[in-house]
Amino acid sequence: MGKRVLVTGAGGFIGSHLVELLVREGHEVRALVRYNGRDDRGHLDRLPDAIKQAVEVHRGDLKDPEAIRHAVEGRAWVFHLGALIAIPYSYQNPLDVVQTNVVGTAHVLDAARANANLERVVLTSTSEVYGTAQFVPITESHPLRGQSPYAATKIGSDALGESYHRAFGLPVSILRPFNTFGPRQSARAIIPTIISQALTRPSIKLGSLDPRRDLTYVKDTAAGFLAIASTDATIGRVVNIGRGDDLTIGELVAKIAALIGKPFAVEADPVRVRPAASEVGRLLAGTDLAQELMGWSPKYSLEAGLLETIDWVRDNLHLFRVDSYAT
Repeated sequence: MGKRVLVTGAGGFIGSHLVELLVREGHEVRALVRYNGRDDRGHLDRLPDAIKQAVEVHRGDLKDPEAIRHAVEGRAWVFHLGALIAIPYSYQNPLDVVQTNVVGTAHVLDAARANANLERVVLTSTSEVYGTAQFVPITESHPLRGQSPYAATKIGSDALGESYHRAFGLPVSILRPFNTFGPRQSARAIIPTIISQALTRPSIKLGSLDPRRDLTYVKDTAAGFLAIASTDATIGRVVNIGRGDDLTIGELVAKIAALIGKPFAVEADPVRVRPAASEVGRLLAGTDLAQELMGWSPKYSLEAGLLETIDWVRDNLHLFRVDSYAT
């Protein structure tokens, strides 16, 4: 039986894929998007018409507790994906990131406490909370280390969720995806940055090629959200999801070049290099808990996900400013 669901950050990259999956699975979806004067609903506007027509759109801001209370009201499941997620932006405006990611999460949790219909809150974490791997694969018991203001706010958001579960019995689960990629992702992320430049330029500009990342296709990540909400064993728990395989950014560049079928040079761009103490050197997911508690494992290979992403970027190049650095 379908649930009455709220997705915050519904107009974003992962949020729009989750909305699409939930509707297809028969759930009644309310989508929270940040208001703007253009009535731009982000990637929700790019969903198939049948999906869009099934979604109830609420406009508001995570910083406004009254707007969040109205959005959460009457929902059984609350998926909290809304956040400011760009690490370079968190260097420029850390206070904005704190107010949105930490205070905004507190507003969601408070609204959930007041909702008599609530069955589950799923908070969205990030592998960035681990910092550079101290051991691999990275399990949920790995120490947390905020190496950017963004990572620190997500550590704070996760801790709030855990405290609301322990203090108030709120049914909170925390999903911790490793780096997600796929259609609809912006050029602030590494894969669409590489692809969009490679399709339009003889050379591409990147920062460091040495960091290693565990890259998960977005449809697998969306399935992880559905799985964690559907499993009582995950209440009060943090659960990693990822492919359990990593590669360097340099190796990723070579793989994308082979799939596109076009050679290109790589130029080092100092603007894109993170501060040395802030760069996360390696992320590699340990996913035994996801498999044990909720039967989740990735279905897409890296190559299959990259091919779908290349096709999407090629069809939507007008959305990318390939001559500037997206933060």
